[in-house]
Amino acid sequence: MMDRKDILAVYEQGPDAVVALVERLCAQLDEQQQMIASLTARVEGLEDQLAKNSRNSSKPPSSSPEKPKPKSLGEKSAKKPGGQKGHPGTTLSMVEDPEHMVFHSPRECACCGRLLEESGSVPGYERRQVVDVPAVALEVTEHRAQSKECAECGVTTTASFPSEVSAVVGHGPRIKALSVYLMEYQLLPYERTRELLRDLFGERAPAVGTLYSALESCSRGLEQAEGAIEAGLKEAEVSHFDETGLRVGKEGMWVHVASTPGLTHYGVHQKRGGEATTEIGILPSFEGVAVHDGWSPYRNYEECAHALCNAHHLRELTFLEEEHEQRWAGRMKALLWEIEQAVRQERAVGATELAPERIEKFERRYGRLLKTGLGANPPPKRTGKRGRPRQSKAKNLLDRLDKHRDEVLMFMHDFRVPFDNNQAERDIRMVKVRQKISGCFRTMDGAKMFCRIRGYISTVRKQGENVLGALEGAFRGNPFVPALPAE
Repeated sequence: MMDRKDILAVYEQGPDAVVALVERLCAQLDEQQQMIASLTARVEGLEDQLAKNSRNSSKPPSSSPEKPKPKSLGEKSAKKPGGQKGHPGTTLSMVEDPEHMVFHSPRECACCGRLLEESGSVPGYERRQVVDVPAVALEVTEHRAQSKECAECGVTTTASFPSEVSAVVGHGPRIKALSVYLMEYQLLPYERTRELLRDLFGERAPAVGTLYSALESCSRGLEQAEGAIEAGLKEAEVSHFDETGLRVGKEGMWVHVASTPGLTHYGVHQKRGGEATTEIGILPSFEGVAVHDGWSPYRNYEECAHALCNAHHLRELTFLEEEHEQRWAGRMKALLWEIEQAVRQERAVGATELAPERIEKFERRYGRLLKTGLGANPPPKRTGKRGRPRQSKAKNLLDRLDKHRDEVLMFMHDFRVPFDNNQAERDIRMVKVRQKISGCFRTMDGAKMFCRIRGYISTVRKQGENVLGALEGAFRGNPFVPALPAE
């Protein structure tokens, strides 16, 4: 900071000295302003980061130190909580042919206490039934291969054992199916699965090594089923895509999901981008509508149409409305929900599209809100540094909603396309649940086995089949193969 004496000394040196001083001070002022702007942006970014949670961003609930109060992104329903009128109950009902019957006879009179052993029974009786599990035990079946001598040539031929009878003493397909069910569907670790089976069946229960061998055998038996799932996804009219991180040993991997309401496929890869999706092979051959979150590598595939997940947009709009007080964001959120409700109502009465004038009205409102938002969030000014100046989150969202408006509103134009990508997000959530319960995978082979078996189980469940029966079929060489196409 210059004092009065220094300033006067420069003044006495003449105009050139004064100009040089002012230029130097202006340069310092510019540097300070840039520093202030940079620090302000950094503070705003940190504040935004702290304000983000699972309701207004894509952060999972577990990452928030303080859990946000549950609040739906949609409008409140007029329905009361709980079961609705006409909803079928699930109360146990009596059967006419129970497996066992136990008769209870009164011993003494409830009034005078006289013994009733020699008294006759009154016609009729009260009935109550107890539904329970029978005593669980392993059965041992011995297979004996006979030999016969040919009367013609004298050669002795021994019968072949079934494919599931491969060892001198081994576990059968049912208990192997149960083991895989517990590990890959109920997501129990090896040790807990072994403990449960031992509590049920005693010392004859499978050991940990046998459990791993069962997973390997099941995975090999599902190669054909996985191929059918991939083929069905490639031919689907609408498929959902997403990805999430996965720990394998000490390395970070990625699981990519492709799914429909009837099919699920998981693929594990070292990469997250286009190299992974190309190797997995579903997207390169897909010609339907790909629903996703707008991640740029998905746009490398131009043979298919694209639809964006509006659940992501609703969370981002909620953040801008609540944290940055941008009113246009709240109105845009309300508009998207209004369009979704209109589509749902028309679909409920059997319609396949909205009226053209209604679509035009929605699109005009959408355009006006974008114009308002862009006016409130102008492009950032250039700072003189190399490269494009960094845009705000609001401007990035507005650019996406503007540039890809056809993909944002595709659910309005094509009723086959859903409003969001919840199908893929629900399917990929199981990968995270598995890691939380059982931890990371130790090997890539283990991760690949999980992905194949879990995709098969998810497909079986979506198509209404029995999971245990389908797993048993895989061990018997007859796995469930989904029909094509399966929507």
